[in-house]
Amino acid sequence: MRIITVLVIILIGFKVDAQTAREIMQRVDDKVRGTSNRSEMKMTIVRPDWKREVTMKGWSLGTEYSLILITGPARDKGQAFLKRDNEMWNWQPSIDRVVKLPPSMMLQSWMGSDFTNDDLVKESSVVNDYTHSLDQDSVIEGKKVYKIVLTPKPDAPVVWGKVVCFIEKEDYNQLLVKYYDEDNYLVSTMILSDIREMGGRTLPTRMEMIPADNPKQKTVIEYINQEFNIGLKEDFFSMQNMKRVR
Repeated sequence: MRIITVLVIILIGFKVDAQTAREIMQRVDDKVRGTSNRSEMKMTIVRPDWKREVTMKGWSLGTEYSLILITGPARDKGQAFLKRDNEMWNWQPSIDRVVKLPPSMMLQSWMGSDFTNDDLVKESSVVNDYTHSLDQDSVIEGKKVYKIVLTPKPDAPVVWGKVVCFIEKEDYNQLLVKYYDEDNYLVSTMILSDIREMGGRTLPTRMEMIPADNPKQKTVIEYINQEFNIGLKEDFFSMQNMKRVR
């Protein structure tokens, strides 16, 4: 019996260690998305001589559909961003116009922040659009983490040349993400922190994006509220709803 117990422990340990890099990223992605979710966020754009806050609501369904509504400040209130599959639109109520954003704009700044259009609507999938490899494990703030290198697949709708993720082993939370261009130069670093329960899940609720070429500036997104598996349907993510959602 003792031998069997020892073998079971060894096999369990082997099963955990035998996780592939893709399986780890899938667990991370499932945890932060759910089947569908709704969130309220505050984004703070920080520059050496000024600071600006933007509040917003967001909805998503899987990796194919997402909708973001700007709720403040007054000059931006009502703007919305819709993503369906690989297409993205921006509703601008001040001029009563819908603008379709081409793939070439995915790497451009979103609302003047250090996040890109792709960061906010997640046009690319960290699971399906990349190949994944485990690098040497590391430690961040006393927590053991996986280091996983994401390399884009050929023809995938991906704006980065490489992404390196540092994922907490115990709870599968991302703590650090580094984004590189096609020439392998670091473009931005995202630090994730303030891990706490939200929507029945323990998640990082603060994301801080810092550009490599200007470390004195940053953009912080803080989650105020999140709900998961809320039963959204595809028809919620329509052009008509983008204009009237509140």
